[in-house]
Amino acid sequence: MATITAAMVKELRETTGVGMMDCKQALAETDGNMDAAIDWLRKKGLSKAAKKAGRVAAEGLIGALTDGTKGVVIEVNSETDFVARNEQFQGLVKMIAQVALKVGADIDAINAAPVGSSTVAGAIADAIATIGENMTLRRAAALEVSQGVVASYIHNAVIDGAGKMGVIVALESAGKTDELATLGRQLAMHVAAANPQALDPAGLDPAVVQREREVMADKYRQQGKPENMIEKIVENGLKTYYKEVCLLEQAYIHDEKGKAVAQAVKEAEGKVGAAIKITGFVRYALGEGIEKQTSDFAAEVAAASGQK
Repeated sequence: MATITAAMVKELRETTGVGMMDCKQALAETDGNMDAAIDWLRKKGLSKAAKKAGRVAAEGLIGALTDGTKGVVIEVNSETDFVARNEQFQGLVKMIAQVALKVGADIDAINAAPVGSSTVAGAIADAIATIGENMTLRRAAALEVSQGVVASYIHNAVIDGAGKMGVIVALESAGKTDELATLGRQLAMHVAAANPQALDPAGLDPAVVQREREVMADKYRQQGKPENMIEKIVENGLKTYYKEVCLLEQAYIHDEKGKAVAQAVKEAEGKVGAAIKITGFVRYALGEGIEKQTSDFAAEVAAASGQK
């Protein structure tokens, strides 16, 4: 039997928004398994959380850069937020984005790419030595279309092209480039705000969809719904789920009537002068999925003074 700590209860409560006692019971029922506890709460109708949210911990900057039919987004991490305001670090992020635009999203290829008399890896090492803080190129992604545009959006920009969140969206089209660029930026803003998990239902992880299906089915069984009705109810529930997590089915944030993104893109084709297809998107939020070590300052002071 796993020991249920206050920290575990606090994490589950922050993730699901459910009361402390219910979170404690969920953890006890699932032997401390966080994901299973989330599902247990959902089956009881107490939480709608689909999965544990990644805890944002790392500092640094997200950089995004586009050039016509291609674009990249990168994440460069540092130990503290102060570095994000350092001009040398900001210049480093912009330089790495420019290199990634040329060589692609492979981290090893970016690090090995020549920059002046050195390499990107060497430039990072020099910045570490000068600024006095550890830094790393954590990840990179690239999108490209044969014709059309790749557009970008930076949220909470610290400098032009870099901030706390970056999005790139690829639009395949033979239409007017300027109109496509405007639409692409609006779509990138939507992705930043709505955080879709896939372009359409086909792009979702089948295991995630199956998990949703099972959680909903168990929930309705516990409510006493007949088995011959559960499948139909679950299918309707999945349609709602798709509208929440699939870009093309989400309600477009720029439309007051809440039309779907797919409909908004279709209507934009008249202005663009050709068919439009969203071929992909990437959304990077700074530090997502990286756990940051936290400390209890009062406890540290007490320990240093010999108190318990």
